[in-house]
Amino acid sequence: MARSATQHRNTLETDIKLTWHVDATAPVSINTGLPFFDHMLTAFACHGQFGLEIDATGDIDVDPHHLIEDVGITLGQTIKEALNGYKGIQRAGCFSFPMDGTLAVTALDLCNRPNLVWKVQFGNFPVGGLDPNLFREFFKGLVDGAGLTLHVHLPAQDNDHHVVESIFKAFGRSLQQAVTPLGSDTPLSTKGTLSA
Repeated sequence: MARSATQHRNTLETDIKLTWHVDATAPVSINTGLPFFDHMLTAFACHGQFGLEIDATGDIDVDPHHLIEDVGITLGQTIKEALNGYKGIQRAGCFSFPMDGTLAVTALDLCNRPNLVWKVQFGNFPVGGLDPNLFREFFKGLVDGAGLTLHVHLPAQDNDHHVVESIFKAFGRSLQQAVTPLGSDTPLSTKGTLSA
């Protein structure tokens, strides 16, 4: 049975419809009104081998912060719904993705315990018309929505475009590892449960 889920988040600041297909590489259709953000989400879907549909609007004329954070929250909630309480999957994944002089490392655990360790520094200039520090808010929202632990580390970097893109690609690869089925319907835990 194909694993997928859809979430709709509607607030005074944003309106987001998001569908995540765990076991399909298509469709991928992303429209947030922020082209660089769309590109990063497409890179995540491509390297995770996921189908991803996002139709999102928000008060980006005020600041992109609300939209970027809320897409993270919504994607996290969709991940959690699609994966049946994180039972019967590898649960953890880790990947190092190089882009020229940049190396991003992401490691995650689908454990129902939200935690983000973010060891990334950006310069004082925009990337793709966005403050790159907003991508920490995206991943913080995602971590909270999914209840996962995520470490993002940057052993080497050349420019901030490569930094952001390699993080999204590494995250897609790490998540692909973590969602790999085990062939059982029990959580991979010595406790026998993934409750917080």
